[in-house]
Amino acid sequence: MNPTPSPPDTPRPPRPDTPQPTPPDSTPDRPRDLVGIGIGPFNLSLAALAHGLPHPLQPLATAFYEQRPAFHWHPGQLIDGTRLQVPYLADLVTLADPTSPWSYLNHLRDQQRLYPFYFTERFHIPRADYDTYCRWVSDRLPTLHYGHQVDAVRWDPRHALFEVDFTQLDTDGEAEALGRTHTRNIALGIGTAPHIPEPLRPLADAPTVPVIHAADYLTHRQRLLAADHITVIGSGQSGAEIFLDLLRARPARHEKLHWLARTEAFAPREHSPLGLEHFTPDHTHYFHTLPEPVRDRLIPAQRQLHQGIDADTIAAIHDELYDRTRDGGWPDATLTPGVTVRTAGRLAGTKIELHLEHTQQGTRTRLTTDAVILATGYRERPLDQLLAALDPHLHRDTTGRPHIDPHYRLALDPAITRTGSNIYVQNAERHTHGVGTPDLGLAAWRSATILNTLTGTNPYPLPTRTAFTTFGLPAERHGSTTPGPDGTLVDLKG
Repeated sequence: MNPTPSPPDTPRPPRPDTPQPTPPDSTPDRPRDLVGIGIGPFNLSLAALAHGLPHPLQPLATAFYEQRPAFHWHPGQLIDGTRLQVPYLADLVTLADPTSPWSYLNHLRDQQRLYPFYFTERFHIPRADYDTYCRWVSDRLPTLHYGHQVDAVRWDPRHALFEVDFTQLDTDGEAEALGRTHTRNIALGIGTAPHIPEPLRPLADAPTVPVIHAADYLTHRQRLLAADHITVIGSGQSGAEIFLDLLRARPARHEKLHWLARTEAFAPREHSPLGLEHFTPDHTHYFHTLPEPVRDRLIPAQRQLHQGIDADTIAAIHDELYDRTRDGGWPDATLTPGVTVRTAGRLAGTKIELHLEHTQQGTRTRLTTDAVILATGYRERPLDQLLAALDPHLHRDTTGRPHIDPHYRLALDPAITRTGSNIYVQNAERHTHGVGTPDLGLAAWRSATILNTLTGTNPYPLPTRTAFTTFGLPAERHGSTTPGPDGTLVDLKG
């Protein structure tokens, strides 16, 4: 495919003490069809599937902006031996277009690794390989612009376009130029941010005390291993992988490890084929039709579908602990679920004191440790600051969250949407689309849905059915069914 020429951007008016504007690169007379904000796997999928796509006669004019200098996928968690929790078919494009040149298999072919991969007989690839694959795609797509921080998004009613202001950053992350681009559509893919529980936030901000989020684990691994006693908090996959890595690196009988979790058990994630059907478009469609209060109750009730630990990782941890009992005695490793951290503080300047409570026993104690790793997950980055200028045009639910339609469009005033302009969201719609929102296996399907909707055509035909499970009951028709005495539906025709 030939690279699509980029329409020009309009320089932003200079302000006192600010960098100079960039040369013109887009104007209202030549707007882009789509601007993506953020380049993680989801917007990278969208960029790959959009590349070279006709709309209607010429290729879709797109640009994607990311403030980081280059693509990296969870670099702090690419621990040796860890694997992706979804099959390699859940790459950026395959589940929407298996013939795409941006597939994982084509990446292996390009790197002359296809036959070696064939003989490994792996369905779940190393996590580091997925990162390498995404960077391979990123390096070859001409529509991606790294080192560009998007500052604001506005609606220009005179031209019926969105204005996107950005700051171009130098290699040190300092502002060197300002710019503005005009576009008919926007795709928000700003991703998630590491979550640090409130009791530990003051310590996480203190440079002298090693309280590290799992997102930065590899960056600080040597420092952490040098600590006398280490505590891992969190019962998800990242917490398990980090605990296993630390355990393998510590000498027998001198492990000095604690693994604490708020959940009632170090439990496996649901991974049966029918359980995994909750990560299909069928379940996404069903979830979107539910009333808002039902959706809000359902998400925490489905925790085991998307949280928990891979069964192989649990087995590897148990095997490692068991092997350390071979010569008698038990490893100096304490694994305690059902525990919350009430408060935390520094002790003697260099140590950390955790005040713990066991929720089932109702008991409390204190734990002194030298380092804490927070495997406490991620939270969606709020859209409010970025979309502040559009707030009067946004429609929200009863708790203030944006309404998002089945095609991943923010619900905006008709004055905007009737012009054909829309804002699409990626990985910010769990409250409307369910547990599959952050799942890589739905990335290509969601990108295809967005592009089918945006172009008004069907460049990526999508399946009408994706699960054996039927989620929900069909709507009652013409009084043909009625609840029986036990609550089941009785067919009145028979």
